[in-house]
Amino acid sequence: MWDLATHSLDVAKLRGASYADVRVMHLRQRDLTTKNGQVGTLAQSESTGLGIRVLAGGAWGFASTDRLTRDGVAACAAHAVSIAKASALAKRRDVSMVPEAAFIDSWQSPFQKDPFEIPLESQLALLLAADAEMRRSKGVTLTETDMQFRSIDSWFASSLGSRIHQRKIISGCGIVATAFQGDEIQKRSYPNSFGGQHVLAGYELIESLDLLKHAPRVGEEAAALHSAAQCPRLTGTLLLGGSQLGLQIHESVGHPIELDRVLGEEANFAGTSFLTLEKLHKLRYGSDIVNVVADARIAHGPGLGSFAYDDEGVPAQCTDIIKDGIFRGYLSNRETAKLIGLERSSGTMRTESWNRLPIIRMTNISLKPGEWAYDDLISDTDDGILMDTNKSWSIDDRRYQFQFSTEIGWEIKGGKKVRMLKNPSYGGITTEFWNSCDAICSAKDWALWGTPNCGKGQPMQTMGTGHGASPARFRNVQIGTAFSGQ
Repeated sequence: MWDLATHSLDVAKLRGASYADVRVMHLRQRDLTTKNGQVGTLAQSESTGLGIRVLAGGAWGFASTDRLTRDGVAACAAHAVSIAKASALAKRRDVSMVPEAAFIDSWQSPFQKDPFEIPLESQLALLLAADAEMRRSKGVTLTETDMQFRSIDSWFASSLGSRIHQRKIISGCGIVATAFQGDEIQKRSYPNSFGGQHVLAGYELIESLDLLKHAPRVGEEAAALHSAAQCPRLTGTLLLGGSQLGLQIHESVGHPIELDRVLGEEANFAGTSFLTLEKLHKLRYGSDIVNVVADARIAHGPGLGSFAYDDEGVPAQCTDIIKDGIFRGYLSNRETAKLIGLERSSGTMRTESWNRLPIIRMTNISLKPGEWAYDDLISDTDDGILMDTNKSWSIDDRRYQFQFSTEIGWEIKGGKKVRMLKNPSYGGITTEFWNSCDAICSAKDWALWGTPNCGKGQPMQTMGTGHGASPARFRNVQIGTAFSGQ
């Protein structure tokens, strides 16, 4: 792989590139699903190829190939330079980047059991058993389960002299029970909605989640929601579970801090951003206890946004995004960092595959834990509503006004959970919402949640991100109705 990478860089230089970087990637994936006791998906695939990005004439060019021969990668490199020179004819300015050192390194994400070494039959048997357990609950009409595994090897080389090999193992799974009654649909998911939980780990993740243990509860709660009280419409106290708060972070913090969106260079799938440059270091994003970081280091946890180096060869870093409530940082690459006067990229360039151009992506965007014990948070709340497990979300293209609904809610009276609520929802304005936060649970209840399906770019790239959160409390929130924006 290194010979092919080096050869492509040499050709790019000979053709006139002033800078080039190349990624050779081998991707392997396995997907399993069941539906109402029947096998839904049973698929495994592999892909290998090379993508090269070059700078020539002050503009970018990119090309990719799966023809991994010397002639194949040479033609690919030459094509990338041709694209760059053509792009230079329409450039608004010369591309300029902040400096970065060269690195020679190898890294592998931690795991105990390679999921690709576990027989498909064993994995499928577990899903079918969990499916059957959910169907035991009277009233459940649809049961679904899934497992996903990814193995990603990448060999990165640049004209700066970097040579970096990284290998990731990603595992994830989840179960869902849905109950139809009349014209109403209720569902419950475990350990999270939209595919469950996903992290950098091996098959040990699946074993730790104990799907069979939780399947009966999931089915029972889906059916019970039909008899639950409707979530009231009010302005009041909202408590969010960690998984829902993780998605709140993703949508109202993670996307608006992407610097390419702020600068108007990217708007596909998630729009632009309200976090214009004059707000940096000045905007009160949240209350004093709100601290958010973008942390790609494995020390932060085995999140889907964890790595050793990004796809520009920049080492993983921890960047303050919100510190003591004040907006402090963006997600940048070497080019956008230069544009706004930063000394270094925050290391967030990532690509879905060898045939996609690296773009700025979220890493692990996490709310730091507070000091509250979960039981104390409940007992300290006289009148409120606890919501957990996302059902749907909507947010405007500047990431400012939003509405979320969750699968389940619980009414809190006198410091106790008193009854289940169905169809819970809440809405607000991003900065008002985060400024209303007055309590965050401690590290004991903090978890790093995986979002495996974040879309961005054109052509669209799907990337995994991580969001650490523990349950938190927010005051004076609009609950139980679509946010009117008034």
